[in-house]
Amino acid sequence: MKLLILFCLMTTIILGKSRSSVPMLPLLPGVPIEKVEETEDGMVTTRRLLSTGSLETRLEADVVVPLEIISDIEVKALIVDDENLEVPFEVELNKKPERAGIYRLNFSKTALDIDDDGVIDTEIFASQNIDSKIIKDNYVKITGKNISKEGTHRKRVYITVEVDN
Repeated sequence: MKLLILFCLMTTIILGKSRSSVPMLPLLPGVPIEKVEETEDGMVTTRRLLSTGSLETRLEADVVVPLEIISDIEVKALIVDDENLEVPFEVELNKKPERAGIYRLNFSKTALDIDDDGVIDTEIFASQNIDSKIIKDNYVKITGKNISKEGTHRKRVYITVEVDN
């Protein structure tokens, strides 16, 4: 009995060392060599597989990250009487566009009535082409003579990146 245990232990040690020098192959699922099917009328059919093989494939994926605006823009201005003011602002994107000239900024509104009196008093002007990560040629033009109500006025404008076809 002791001899049998010693033999098993030695075999395990020897085989364990020899396996470490042999590269491990990934285990593939077994391919069935026959398929047994039963038809509707109760007949049993056996299909035998004539040959088997392994197929190795490679998967590649192109991941495209869309161009997005990552900066919030807040324009603060103090207008006194009929003063006209141009306030520049920058828009920062998540990356530089792959090609220049096909992207542009799209604003939900470009002409605003900031004080809700029915007269347009604020306009947004933006660069037509996006060719860098930071877009600097943008400004808000405020016409003071069209503002009739005093106070702090707020408007929210949404900006998206549009692709020209």
